[in-house]
Amino acid sequence: MIASFILGFMGSFHCIGMCGPIALTLPVQHLKGIRKLAGIGLYNAGRISAYAILGLFFGWLGRQLYVGGLQQWLSIITGSLLLLLVVLKSAGIRLTKGRHLPNAFTTKIKSLLGGLLREQRFSTLYAIGFLNGLLPCGLVYLGIAGAIASGDVLKGMLFMAAFGAGTLPAMAGVTWFSHLISLPVRNRMRSMVPVAISIMGVLLILRGLNLGIPYISPVLTSGNEHVVENCCHKP
Repeated sequence: MIASFILGFMGSFHCIGMCGPIALTLPVQHLKGIRKLAGIGLYNAGRISAYAILGLFFGWLGRQLYVGGLQQWLSIITGSLLLLLVVLKSAGIRLTKGRHLPNAFTTKIKSLLGGLLREQRFSTLYAIGFLNGLLPCGLVYLGIAGAIASGDVLKGMLFMAAFGAGTLPAMAGVTWFSHLISLPVRNRMRSMVPVAISIMGVLLILRGLNLGIPYISPVLTSGNEHVVENCCHKP
């Protein structure tokens, strides 16, 4: 969970650039004190809830791979791809051009989100945050990769919830102190994103290597091995 929190925290300054415009148009800028804080809390609670649900689903998907005995290789391959991504990014190589390809799901989400933002009502803040959490984002994709590699429904959900919690300080800050976070500051903090991705990549590789290190590289056993073990110990 520490890796996912670090990923969320360091990557949150990338989020400011992507989701900052939404945060700055929330119907809280005219509020003061506790009510403004509550509004910011509702919005971010919605985002984190969406991440947790994504983690629940992709943790379940990872569980299916775990039962099939593929989790170890999945973890190593995912970690290696993350490190490769950092290397390519450092070399100035872009794997894709332009924005995410549109599809019916994201188009619907953007339409609903736009409608709620136009209403400018306090009661819609949680829903705005939830829908925002479902929008395509490269950083969220990295979190999803970690949720899959967890190989467990609950762990996947907690992984993505910790990722969302990591983004909370920056995303709450950009809403509360919108006039203080300048572009140069955002750019400097955004430069830390490759560090977070590298840390997560190394941890995923170590996890897949089964080195027997508690929490970092525990010994993984597939569901099939549990079945064989149980059969062998039957009287």
